[in-house]
Amino acid sequence: MSDSATDDGVRRPGPRETIALLAGLMALNALAIDVMIPALPDIGRSLGVEEENHRQLVVVAYMLGFGSTQLVWGPLADRFGRKPVLAAGVLLYGFFALLCAFAQSFELLLAGRALQGASAAVTRVLVVTMVRDLFEAEAMARVMSLVFMVFMVVPVLAPNIGQAILLFAPWQTIFIVLGVYAAIMLTWSWLRLPETLRPEYRRSLNWRVVGAAAWETIREPQSRGYTLALTLTFATLVAYIASIQQIVFDAFGKPQLIGLVFGAIAAPMALASWANSRVVGRFGLRRVGHSAAVAFALVACAHAALALSGNETLASFIILQALAMCCFAFTSSNLSTLAMEHMAPIAGTASSVQGTTSTIGAAILGFLIGQAFDGTATPFLVGVAGCAIVAVVIVGLTEPKRLFAAIQVDTGNRLPPSVPEDLG
Repeated sequence: MSDSATDDGVRRPGPRETIALLAGLMALNALAIDVMIPALPDIGRSLGVEEENHRQLVVVAYMLGFGSTQLVWGPLADRFGRKPVLAAGVLLYGFFALLCAFAQSFELLLAGRALQGASAAVTRVLVVTMVRDLFEAEAMARVMSLVFMVFMVVPVLAPNIGQAILLFAPWQTIFIVLGVYAAIMLTWSWLRLPETLRPEYRRSLNWRVVGAAAWETIREPQSRGYTLALTLTFATLVAYIASIQQIVFDAFGKPQLIGLVFGAIAAPMALASWANSRVVGRFGLRRVGHSAAVAFALVACAHAALALSGNETLASFIILQALAMCCFAFTSSNLSTLAMEHMAPIAGTASSVQGTTSTIGAAILGFLIGQAFDGTATPFLVGVAGCAIVAVVIVGLTEPKRLFAAIQVDTGNRLPPSVPEDLG
């Protein structure tokens, strides 16, 4: 992969390395969630957590932390640039991973997980922001899909990595591995990542400037609507991650298959993200994203109906859940892009507001669905179907006149008039 030169003579990584680097940063988050799923029983036994449903807090605490600081990272990145803020967040991620490794109580572990998630939030905010800095409309969706494709390969490998570590070392080693990976990504990004913030978009940390940008993100109908739809869509993913260990271990009685099940469901997600990068440029963001949201709801409802009929098997669960996650990949990539479509001048803050809303909302909804686990997969599947249906309704209300629209040139990359200029 070759570097490219800009007008200032600085060598920049080529597009393939850029996508790989951004995907690797996003994978910090996926790895932190998924690699420890096989270790939840060991963590519970080691730290005296008797109630199995409470072990889900190892995932949920991370997700709540992940949503809590996105409003901080975005404005900082709009003021100081993407690169130094990203480096600070990745450094903290590695530190708190090591804190979790040496935690002697479940409470300290949860605190470390929340702080690790709060640090990892920098990757969610800045990867989306940097893609928005560099690309427009369908091109942005294609690149975002490729980033998510690599990002989604991690869930295929992560539980198996966790299981492999547990064969030779205690669960604490998993967190040490996360710290090492953070060090690798910190070094790579610092040496190779260009600064993507355009000078004219550098903004003040004055509370009026930040507040106005945040309010514009909430006020703008397309940003608001698609963010709410994403919240419900992401809630299904949180519920899946929080519940899958218990579903495989308890509902189907196949703990030895957790890695295989997770991979069989996640691999089609990665393939779907790659396919989205190919088809979105031909058919358009709305046509692909809206169709995927409807398909997701239909598959989720069919799966819930099968579970309610009492005919669910592990094989049917894997097949239908994999199909649902394929639809999820198409939906999330394109709705994320549509939510950011008009936000170029305030990309960092907008990404923060949208990320905070979708992450915290998804964590709460996903946790509630996970806590309904009753020894079967039925509560999870019914919860997913409900979220998917409401998401489709919100998408329809957001742009009723542009549902399933083909490619359209967007002219929304101007600074909204309600957002004040940089006050220095």
